[in-house]
Amino acid sequence: MKKYADLVEATADFMASYTTLEGNRYVLGKGLIPAQECFHQEETFNPTFELTYWRWALETAQQWRERQKLGRKKEWDDVLQKLSPLPQKDGVYLATESAPDSYTNPNWMTDHPAVLGALGVMPQQTGMDSTIMHRTLDLIWEKWNWDHTWGWDFPMTAMTATRLYQPEKAIDALLMPVQKNTYLPNDHNFQDGRLRIYLPGSGGLLAAAALLCAGFDGSIKENPGLPRHWKVKWEGLKKMP
Repeated sequence: MKKYADLVEATADFMASYTTLEGNRYVLGKGLIPAQECFHQEETFNPTFELTYWRWALETAQQWRERQKLGRKKEWDDVLQKLSPLPQKDGVYLATESAPDSYTNPNWMTDHPAVLGALGVMPQQTGMDSTIMHRTLDLIWEKWNWDHTWGWDFPMTAMTATRLYQPEKAIDALLMPVQKNTYLPNDHNFQDGRLRIYLPGSGGLLAAAALLCAGFDGSIKENPGLPRHWKVKWEGLKKMP
């Protein structure tokens, strides 16, 4: 903790200061590029995935301070208490609050379906409703332009399905038969003729495999991301947060 304390502290100071207080809530943006990079930075604010990991990072930084007997920072707690809620419409989470047409505008149904990472890559956070995320996953599964995605989107989707106890969908995500989900002998995803080297999918696949098998903190099923009738053997894996 001593080795990385300064880095964690400085990162959290930046993340808290980056937010803007508007009325009684803190907002992320405008002027950001979310993980789903198809949005215009000058117009985008409060993307769901980013709001989620902002909360996780600030709370984690507070825990680091507590473990060092330093106490919590009031400025960080103020942001945590007033951070904008996750944007939603019609019972599903939006990609970003600035895009209420997240699932009706074809331009926004390409690139990373990063909203799924808010419960998949990230553990359950304050304000995350798994029922809403379940509906969000079902809608994205049906409507997304999967041919215009990236290699790590498939393990991310599998991780979300696992946290929602949908093992069949988790496996279907990992095995989705589209080019962007192709792995070359060098372990890279084949994205297209322009970009033949793309490694994030490999790391995502390893993380997803661990989650499918070992589960996550609070998971109530053995091998939660694998179909019940599968016979599985694994060792040395630990639960994810």
